[in-house]
Amino acid sequence: MSQLIDKPGLIQLLRSQFRLDWRGIHGAPHWARVRHHGRHLARVRGADLLVVELFALLHDSQRHNDWHDPRHGHRASEFAASLNGRFFDLASKQLDQLTFAMIQHSDGRMATDATVQSCWDADRLDLGRVGIRPSSHLLSAQAADRIDYAWLLSTR
Repeated sequence: MSQLIDKPGLIQLLRSQFRLDWRGIHGAPHWARVRHHGRHLARVRGADLLVVELFALLHDSQRHNDWHDPRHGHRASEFAASLNGRFFDLASKQLDQLTFAMIQHSDGRMATDATVQSCWDADRLDLGRVGIRPSSHLLSAQAADRIDYAWLLSTR
């Protein structure tokens, strides 16, 4: 799966254009934890690993600030679509899943699509970084089983 992403090129681009603190609450350490949780959940749930990994790297990449930025998911979605064919090659369904997951990731919704929900679960499992313990009501059963682990990982 990793060979389907030009990860070094994508990371270099993300680092060059990211407006916030690279090591801050919405920066690279957060993306790494979301990727970690997402890859586990995708394997358990049979979700699309490529979409989940790209979500982890891109979902907060277009934030203008760390707090109230309701359009950041839309901007990330547009950004991801512009990168398709350059840093990765997603089929239409995969791009739809990725862009939908990005647009809606901050809305507290649940999805029936295993890939989309895996993206949202992975992001929500890292709420400990801002002192919020994830709620099992907003997670799939598979993700709810990881709350204690995720809390330890994001607060250490």
